[in-house]
Amino acid sequence: MRVLVLSDSHIPERVDWLPKPVERYLLTEEFDAAIHAGDVVDEELIEFLRKHVSSELYVVRGNMDYLKLPRYVKVSVEGVEVGVVHGDRVYPRGNVAALTRVASALGVKLLVSGHTHSPFLVYDKSGVLHVNPGSVTGVWGGGGGSGVPSFAELRVVSRTVTVVIYELENDAAVRKNTGSYVL
Repeated sequence: MRVLVLSDSHIPERVDWLPKPVERYLLTEEFDAAIHAGDVVDEELIEFLRKHVSSELYVVRGNMDYLKLPRYVKVSVEGVEVGVVHGDRVYPRGNVAALTRVASALGVKLLVSGHTHSPFLVYDKSGVLHVNPGSVTGVWGGGGGSGVPSFAELRVVSRTVTVVIYELENDAAVRKNTGSYVL
């Protein structure tokens, strides 16, 4: 199963739309499901993702969202329980120990979060895999951010999860971080 993972788009408050190379990638690749870890801001992107990327779409509410979205979701992907939260209730932003406590409360071994606007991939000592795709549009965030558009992809076969984090570079989505984990 192939799952697209996005976060922190902030459309249209901070940027008009997805960067063209990211949009082109999303329209040409095939995904079985998509996850957005919050700060969508407007329903237009949700509709685009549902129509062009995958009808199986999971979206959580970020601190900048005023849409009726859940604070967290838990989904099963090929037998792997995946939790999704924005992460705005975790201090400091992206604190892996605090995010591990969230994963434990949700009963998951894979936690997707956002809010940092910088991507990271961490497999912590307690056996929780943390995936943060960064900001798909590369917009600024309250805690900084990389300024580079990024997103992630999960490839799940049985209980093996391969994570690929992409960053926009020279008008193309380039693999920047990958790893495979048995959960």
